[in-house]
Amino acid sequence: MPSLKIEVSELEYAIGGTGILNDVSIAIRDGGITAVVGPSGAGKSTLLRAINRLIEPTSGEIFLDGEPTSRMDPLELRRRVGMVFQIPALFGDSVEDAVLYGARLSGEDAEPGRLLEMVGLSASLAGRDPQALSVGQQQRVAIARALALRPEALLLDEPTSALDEAARHRIEELVTGLNHRLGLTMIF
Repeated sequence: MPSLKIEVSELEYAIGGTGILNDVSIAIRDGGITAVVGPSGAGKSTLLRAINRLIEPTSGEIFLDGEPTSRMDPLELRRRVGMVFQIPALFGDSVEDAVLYGARLSGEDAEPGRLLEMVGLSASLAGRDPQALSVGQQQRVAIARALALRPEALLLDEPTSALDEAARHRIEELVTGLNHRLGLTMIF
């Protein structure tokens, strides 16, 4: 039976006295895909941001492999738990720069062509301007950027919401394929 990769225990998050997350507890098994569903404004993105320590919860605790994330260096946590946002923000003058952005900051060695191919893009795109790509291609580049850090888990904050039906389906297949090939824990 797979072990737990991420555990959220009695998580609360409030802004100005307004509760955004109220007593949230979940257990994410290692190597699984977990979907967080709910209406707009229910706190799905807030939950992912809390897991990645982009925000600090009001109370409760989040654990990665049994260790409280509140005691971890946030940058180390973000290397281990990658995040892909709803709208891809790509940095650099080329697709290669965009893919390697985080890896260069953390001193990781990564192969942009291999990463692009992992997400279903041609390595020949490496020299192109990332802003010239379609939104679906940009989202794949954002996933490749997250994978460059060799994360243990990947948080995907509505990565298909800005895509048409065909592109949405391709991203969903990509994520499922990456999960099967890499055994990567994923939370959508």
